[in-house]
Amino acid sequence: MTQNAPFRARAEIDLAALRANVRALRARAPRAAFMAVVKSDAYGHGMVPCAKAARAAGATWLGTATPEEALALRAAGIGGRVMCWLWTPGGPWREAVEADLDVSVSGIWALREVTHAARQAGRTARVQLKADTGLGRNGCPPGDWAELVAAARAAEEAGTVKVTGLWSHFACADEPGHPSVAAQLTVFKDLVAYAEKEGVEPEVRHIANSPATLILPDTHFDLVRAGIAVYGISPSPELGTPADFGLRPVMTLKASLALVKRVPAGHGVSYGHHYVTEGETTLGLVPVGYADGIPRHASGRGPVLIGGERRRVAGRIAMDQFVVDLGPEGDRIREGAEAVLFGPGDRGEPTAQDWAEAADTIAYEIVTRIGTRVPRVHLHTENMENTGNTENAGATGNTENAGNAGNTGNTRV
Repeated sequence: MTQNAPFRARAEIDLAALRANVRALRARAPRAAFMAVVKSDAYGHGMVPCAKAARAAGATWLGTATPEEALALRAAGIGGRVMCWLWTPGGPWREAVEADLDVSVSGIWALREVTHAARQAGRTARVQLKADTGLGRNGCPPGDWAELVAAARAAEEAGTVKVTGLWSHFACADEPGHPSVAAQLTVFKDLVAYAEKEGVEPEVRHIANSPATLILPDTHFDLVRAGIAVYGISPSPELGTPADFGLRPVMTLKASLALVKRVPAGHGVSYGHHYVTEGETTLGLVPVGYADGIPRHASGRGPVLIGGERRRVAGRIAMDQFVVDLGPEGDRIREGAEAVLFGPGDRGEPTAQDWAEAADTIAYEIVTRIGTRVPRVHLHTENMENTGNTENAGATGNTENAGNAGNTGNTRV
């Protein structure tokens, strides 16, 4: 789909904004390498184009959750360092080893499977050991760390694996001052020190996610992993707006009105008639619904920009459509008029954060849930030929003039 083609709905993805976001984030961790996380189809933005744009802006690493996502990057011709971390027994270990992926290991079972795959492939697997420092999710518990480190060192001695990283993940980095942050950091340092004492020589040690990259410089270590911030969304409103961090939202979600009609006073709208018109008015039909990822929980509250005015969903959001009351003067708006659900917000349109508040959720979910019926139109695709390690990025992920990118807003702590 081209930018000007007729459309029911589309998500416009501003890759120039994404590249600028990567540069701004790298400037906040100038001594660390930078990983752009492109899991879940780049948080709904389109994995391959976003990965290429991030590489072009100096991301020395890419991160995915599943190995299938990482292998899809390789199939698209994207080289350089790629890490994947969400494994289940029987996963595509050999394919990952042969594709030169960095794979995360959180337990002995996973180490056994990857070493077996390495022997089958006749290659050394790149492995990163993940510690559960307090998130209580994936990762090796501290009580099992010594066993995992010993097994990994034995596999290194056998030549089947190379431990390239030691890492963990914060539970509450988006809550400034939360005591778990300092507690996790202490545990992480202790576990890293133990592994290194036992002979592990990692290339990278990392624990910083988007919020830690933005406001916790003491957590940056050798590598930072930015996810939602790459796409110009603040990881938490309490930390600051995207503009506070020099970031710009990358996705703009638009639809074309499918029907405009006059209705009398007392007319029920959508399922359950939770909205009834107070007087004669004009209704506009927006042809997207919860099958497209529009949250039903935002019924009656979701904001939309139509005809230069912000309006709200009238009644329930259905599977494929919802209605907006355009008001008594709304008949000046015709079918095909543009409805902007969210975007950067600088033209008066709502933002993903506005929809998150309307649906009692987080902005991560708003952009990530936009479904496959909504085509992605990637804008500003120039300067994306380099899909491996970015020239001049170096071991620390620095590029020329990157240090000026983060000075466009103040950090709120």
